[in-house]
Amino acid sequence: MQKVAQIDASASSSNLSGMLILLMAVTCGVVVANIYYNQPLLIQIAETFGVSEQRVSWIATITQVGYTLGLFFVVPLGDKVERKKLILIKLVGAALALFAAAMAGNFYVLLAASLYIGFFSAVPQLLLPMAASLANDKNRGKVLGQVMSGLLVGILLSRTLSGFMGAAFGWRTVFYFGTLVMILLMALLYWKLPKNEPEFLGSYGGLMRSMLGYIKELPVLRTAAVTGFFMFGAFSIFWTTLVFLLEGKPFFYESDMVGLFGLIGTCGALAAPMAGKWIDKKGAQFAIRIGIFAVFLAFVVMDFSATSLLGLILGVVLLDIGLQVTHVSNQSKVFALVPEARSRLNTIYISASFAGGSIGSLMGAMAWTYWHWTGVCVLGAIFVAIALVINLRK
Repeated sequence: MQKVAQIDASASSSNLSGMLILLMAVTCGVVVANIYYNQPLLIQIAETFGVSEQRVSWIATITQVGYTLGLFFVVPLGDKVERKKLILIKLVGAALALFAAAMAGNFYVLLAASLYIGFFSAVPQLLLPMAASLANDKNRGKVLGQVMSGLLVGILLSRTLSGFMGAAFGWRTVFYFGTLVMILLMALLYWKLPKNEPEFLGSYGGLMRSMLGYIKELPVLRTAAVTGFFMFGAFSIFWTTLVFLLEGKPFFYESDMVGLFGLIGTCGALAAPMAGKWIDKKGAQFAIRIGIFAVFLAFVVMDFSATSLLGLILGVVLLDIGLQVTHVSNQSKVFALVPEARSRLNTIYISASFAGGSIGSLMGAMAWTYWHWTGVCVLGAIFVAIALVINLRK
């Protein structure tokens, strides 16, 4: 299926210091934040350009579409092209796209810029396989957990940051801030990130074809990908529409208060070590089922909490913990399948997950338009129920 260059694992692991792990975790967090900045700002953006709630939700959807495209067409190159170089190129693209969003003169320019923000922000999915290749067999799981924690915190705190900045200075300031962060990060990674030579020696076409072979040959990968599709779909159904609920009656919150829900959700990052313990003791499949059940329960709780702040907070906690337990468990299974193809396996799994996120954003906005909060919660529960049925068969 492929040609593989031999590398010295011990030499690779010697390059992985505690500070480098921290840098990778921080990088994952601040880059993945790019695709979530817009969610607490959707009402402000709608007011700026005079578009409806359903139409402005396209911003969140197209950003995730761009992320999925970047995952599918660029991240596999992590097995073929030197990863540091690839990461720096993507950061340049992300900075330019963020700046274009900040300067957007009409809704369609912002929509196009959002597509490219997503496309160039798939850097974490290059760093995770890079961390796995630099670590040795004894500490690989620990390293991946630490780097993943940065990713999870970035996903959730990005909403808090953009919510407060948007309320204080306007939505454009958030994208200017993101541009500056990408520039500073480029300089830091150019200085501190080690080179990580590829293992695949074939052509780009061969690289892409090999992914089809993995999908056909690895049922564990297929199950993980489909599970990720529906779980991230449910996640996006909630987060895309939450701003519409909280900025209407009876809450009438502005973007800063909406962003606080991202801060509440950071408890999901604490679930990564918990998932690791369950995987070690009872296996990844047990942890996945627990995580799926927690997310299903979250939508039940939130359906009865359309006017209850406490109920919504409980739902957010359950949602984020459940999603992260499921995600970490799924990814641990995927990375263990074919070590020399981690970038491609990760591409398949994460691409499916974010495709689900894109569809979830779109369907969630439609559910809100026609059936409001109950429709959102029922749709999310249906997505999660499908994931549960798939995993109960295993």
